Amino acid sequence: MRSWWRRRREDAPEPETASGITEWQPRYEPTLPVERLEAGVTGISRPREWDAVVTAVAPGIRDDPVVFVALPDGELLVEVGDDPGDLTPLAEAVERELPRPYRAQAVRRDGESFAVGVVGIEVADLPGTEGESVTLTVNEGLRRLEVDGGPAGGPNPALERLGEGAGSSYVVRAERLEGDLFEVRVDRL
Repeated sequence: MRSWWRRRREDAPEPETASGITEWQPRYEPTLPVERLEAGVTGISRPREWDAVVTAVAPGIRDDPVVFVALPDGELLVEVGDDPGDLTPLAEAVERELPRPYRAQAVRRDGESFAVGVVGIEVADLPGTEGESVTLTVNEGLRRLEVDGGPAGGPNPALERLGEGAGSSYVVRAERLEGDLFEVRVDRL
């Protein structure tokens, strides 16, 4: 029995398995493996990974890769890299394309040349917020606050103010960057 979605030459024998069931055979082979094709070419969608990608020459950077966060006040927080050196040339190259605050990942191309992928972030000052990771979920009036993955009691007015702009049902996620400064993300439910 031939499948309606398969085409074969009329003089070609039907391939069969040991069980006698006909196997589907593709008409052609793709010219590139799917993992090497760009999004859109294959029709497979994927979220954009970076808001901007820049290149920069940064002498003296020792670590590879380096991940850092640029805060609104100009401070650079290193997240990956023990003692990377002066990140100023990387930050200057990024800020020609994207304003602060942002998270950047720099990867050495060769010598002193780096490629830098950048994602814009939102930050908020949340004094009195406990834990390193905080999530507030509000769904049709029901509130759930989690601190470092576990349930927490009491309200968090600062997180609620951040979420109110998203409507009556939302999730606010906050990750501590430094002191009372958190990276925040608000999603509507």
